[in-house]
Formats: sequence, structure tokens, C-alpha cells
Amino acid sequence: MSNAVQPPDGPRLPTHFRNTATMIDAAGANFEAAHYQGIMALYAAPVSGRTVRLTAEDRDITDFVRCSYLGLDNHPEIVEGAERAVHDAGTLHWSCARTRLNFSILGELEENLSDLFQARVITFTTVLAANMSALPLLASGHLTGGVKPLVVFDRSAHATLAQHKATVAGETAVETIQHNDMIALEVLCRSHPCVAYVCDGVYSMGGSAPLKALCALQERYGLFLYIDDAHGISLFGENGSGFARSEFAELGDRTIVAASLGKGFGASGGILMLGTAAQELLFRRFAVAHAFSASLNTAAIGAAAASAAIHRSRELAERQHALRRNLALLDQLLPTRDRTMDLPIRTLRFGDELISVAAARQLLKLGFYTSAIFFPTVARGDAGLRICLTASHTEAQIRDLCLAIEVVRAEIRDAGA
Repeated sequence: MSNAVQPPDGPRLPTHFRNTATMIDAAGANFEAAHYQGIMALYAAPVSGRTVRLTAEDRDITDFVRCSYLGLDNHPEIVEGAERAVHDAGTLHWSCARTRLNFSILGELEENLSDLFQARVITFTTVLAANMSALPLLASGHLTGGVKPLVVFDRSAHATLAQHKATVAGETAVETIQHNDMIALEVLCRSHPCVAYVCDGVYSMGGSAPLKALCALQERYGLFLYIDDAHGISLFGENGSGFARSEFAELGDRTIVAASLGKGFGASGGILMLGTAAQELLFRRFAVAHAFSASLNTAAIGAAAASAAIHRSRELAERQHALRRNLALLDQLLPTRDRTMDLPIRTLRFGDELISVAAARQLLKLGFYTSAIFFPTVARGDAGLRICLTASHTEAQIRDLCLAIEVVRAEIRDAGA
């Protein structure tokens, strides 16, 4: 857990949560190598399916880095929805805080998504904006009956959650526990009258939160759950409500789910799923990105509305099935520690950062773009490759990727011999 001190007149507060200078010093060489090897910040033009054309090299590659897990990001109906919304509105964007003026079609979209996901949905331009808005309100105690909670972060919580620890600590006490450590969380629930837990639903580097165990702690201790399910939305549940939302019959007043409209959903933006009218009113008045920033633009609104229609159709189940079929094939050909998970992210560990960068570069030369992952995205010494699989990848693309990985592995073994 985090180091903390006891101030003379208040709750236990942490000494610090971030050390940006040290992080940059420790990770700088990894980023330098990745950019030098040409595997970061690439520019490409879409071709079809999971194929893109690298602008600088004028060649086609198969992309395994995008998180459009159902392959909806280039769905013609979603593209047409975006175009139609811009045309009908006659504008792309209103430069106005949401507490002042909103597109009427945005209100229609939020009602649509609220019905789709059986929650009170508020949209944001990004999931980062949603989290930035929600966590200070959680820390304030206004979501927990006026009692400021001890806010507990999972150690592997996404950077768009962990970034706000210092802000949360300005309001209340904060702790960080080891990844999915339910024993440590229960200890804190027993020793504190009000606890809120902040975690991912599906983690961006693989794996998921133990939702059944979290629900049990919620039932036993009144634990408040804030779950960022950006990587789990659309893949599970009725109408694609997501990995986290599908676990709860009702969200009630002790669960908030954040999600992305730009990953599995195939559009753009972020959302919060709230359980009560009081929560919605609080967020619409005091959420920072709602009160002091603009809304989704009309293209994003139109795209999300079109995706919602797909989520209500048979096509959603067909794409979910295609994704699971592709996952089964990948796991058969390329076993990883994630292979038993019914989730779309696979990680291939090399340990050494520079070897991981070199492996990603060799795969790119062979026509496959995967993400080299290294500190601070993962712990030092746990570097490797991340593979994001989608429903749109073909069997040939998956088989060819696995063959290319075997070639690269052989080259690494030979170099180390």
C-alpha cells in the first residue's frame, strides 16, 4: 500500500503519488529506442478491414494495435451516420460548455444509450474526460452519503485513472493495493467506514477485475465501485452493455461504470453509466468536463447513434461470435498466459525492453504491427508485445502473424546463443 502520514488534524494522507521526473528518466531510453526503430507514432491511411498503408513507406501492413475489437470503426453505417449528422446540423462543433447549450441530437443520443445500457448515461469527449470529472466527485463524499471515502486504487488501474490520485488526495485519503488483491481490499473495508475502489473492468494489458468478488465485498461492506470498462464495452452483455455493466442487475447508488465509445463500440467519445437521478444531477452540474468543456461533435454523435442501432441488431452477436472464433484460433496457435480469458487482448512477454522493441520492429518489417509494451506501461522487466485481436481479422492474417512471431522468436534465440 502507499506510504502515508497522519496529519495532526485530519485523515491519513499520502506523502506523494507521482514522480514524473523519475518516470521520464527511467523510461526515456525505451521510448528513444522505440522511436528510433520506427515502431511508434506511425502515420497510415486506412485500406480495408485491419489493413492500413504506412504513409512513409507506401506499403500495406496488418494492424494488431487498434482496439476496435468488433471491427466497427470502419463500418459503413457508422461512417454514414457521422456524415449525415454533420450535414443535417450544418456544423461540426459548438464551442460552448454543456451547462449552457447542447445539440438536440446529443440529448437524443444520451437517452438512446441510457435505454441501451439500462443506466443513466452522460457522454464525454473521451474516457479520460469522464474519469477526470468523476473521481473528484467521488472523493468529495457526495456519492457516499456525505462521508468522504477512503479511495483505493488498483495498482494496475489505467493511467487515465491513476493520473488523478493526487487530485483525489486533496479531498480524502488514498491507498493503492496490489493488482486484484481482494484480501487487502477487504482489510481496508473492515477498518474504514466508507471505501471506494477504483479499477478497470478489462485491463489494457490483459486480464480483468474479479467482479464477483467485488460484488460480494459491496454487499458485505457497502463498497463503492468505480470501474473503467473502456476495453470491455460491446463485447459482453445484453446490447453489448460490457464486461462490467453486465454483472449488475442494477447499478444502484454504489456503482459507476465508465466506458469508451471509441473501442469496441466503434464510434468516438466516452460515457459514464450512473445508477440514480441524484448522481446524474450532480454530474451534470459539477463534473468538470461537463461544466467547463464542450460536448461530442456532431460527427461523433451521429456515429454513436449508428453504432447503437447495430448494438440492437443481430449483427452485434455475429461480430461477438467472430471475435471469439478468432481468439480461439490465436490461442491455439500462440498460447499465452491470457489464453483462458474470453477477452481480446493478448500479451507476449520477452522481459527485456530492447528485445521487445526489436521484436516489434522485425514484425513490422514482416508486415504486422503490434504494440511494444514497456515501462511505464508495464512494470520494469515485464516488457513484451501486445496483440489486439478483432472480429475483422481474417484467419489468414492470424495464421501469418503467428508464423511471423515464430520467425522473430527464432532470430532472438539465435542472437542470444
